[in-house]
Amino acid sequence: MASGDIVPIELGLTNGDLVTLWAPRWRDGDDEWEAFLGHEDSLYGFETVAELAAFIRNNADNDLVDHPAWKIIAGLSAAELEPEEQYVFDLVGVMELVAGDPDAEIVGELEETLDMVRNIGEVCELDVVTKFFGSHPALGALPGGVGAFVGQEGGELWDQIGAAINKDWDAVLDAIDSVVESPDVDADAVAIAEAELLAAEENIVDAEDAAETDEDIEQVDLDDEDDDESFWHDVGIDPVKIITSDGIYFTLRCYLDDEPVFLGTDGTITVFTSERALARYLADDHEHDLAQVSTYGEVQTAAIDGSLEVEVTDENVYVLPGLADDLATGPKAVDVEQLDLAVELLTDAADYAEDDAVETALAPSTPLGWYVSYLLNPDPSRLAPSAPFDAEAAQWRVLEQALEARLEVQKGWDLTKS
Repeated sequence: MASGDIVPIELGLTNGDLVTLWAPRWRDGDDEWEAFLGHEDSLYGFETVAELAAFIRNNADNDLVDHPAWKIIAGLSAAELEPEEQYVFDLVGVMELVAGDPDAEIVGELEETLDMVRNIGEVCELDVVTKFFGSHPALGALPGGVGAFVGQEGGELWDQIGAAINKDWDAVLDAIDSVVESPDVDADAVAIAEAELLAAEENIVDAEDAAETDEDIEQVDLDDEDDDESFWHDVGIDPVKIITSDGIYFTLRCYLDDEPVFLGTDGTITVFTSERALARYLADDHEHDLAQVSTYGEVQTAAIDGSLEVEVTDENVYVLPGLADDLATGPKAVDVEQLDLAVELLTDAADYAEDDAVETALAPSTPLGWYVSYLLNPDPSRLAPSAPFDAEAAQWRVLEQALEARLEVQKGWDLTKS
């Protein structure tokens, strides 16, 4: 999931498509919570991503502001708030889904949409929605996939689901429509967000045009986009972005003889709150482990003459918030790509500190290691791990806390130096 555990989603409702934010279940001490962007009895929805971005950047009076990932989501660009395809839920289209014969795609989409409706009903305390699910036990067959609707009995079960939708779905939609509100947003903030979206759209290269102009694209790549990437590639050192529950940090990492070496000393990783602060730090002489790398002098030279651009590629962005809660929820809730990157970071940081705690915790013989291995190395012949996953999630949190303890935040480097 994007940004840990607050996710931009799109809801297809009676009055049109609206975008909002959803926070899947997370734990705060002994309490478990789930929430949507809203306040008291209202669920906030916006016609455009730009309006959503403008609202969350300027509003501190809603049900998500106390969420651990709020600062992260509020700091995203407007383009990063575009709901991904798997988080688009067409509630109005549910009746159309059940009108035809079931196939894997239809059953999957129906299950995901009804799951989101159930979430909205629970969070917003909508009795109509709760009654809908309680009155139609046939809906419980959807997690079984299309196989649950094979044969005569399966066909009858699908018909029961269709009958339930035809009978009560309008009331469900009306109940959800009744709690949706679109707050006013600052026009200037919307204009800024719209400009961000336009710029992001203009930066997307059309694949068909690219195929027709290979030579031109190669020249653009060489002259513009790949300059910084080729510099870091040439020196063999990568800028790294780490997103934790406490904030967003930047540092450097390289590999010597396949062993990770970070910007830091004695296993402590030196991090900064912006790329600019990191670049300023690199322009001065400091004692740290990367200074021993043969190409580090080129990095410092570029930092001194002002040509150094600290830009982090996607494969070096590590997002930790939300993973523990997703692991606790179950395999379907986990963003496997996010988990894979997080495992890489945890392992590298532990290896850098000569600490085998991560290796031990993630060994396949441990419950957490088995769980993570099941997700990252899927094998149809393997047994799926069984709930509950509270112990595995707790162990994962221990690993995250150990990593965060290794981060030493350098402050003051964002200031202009005289």
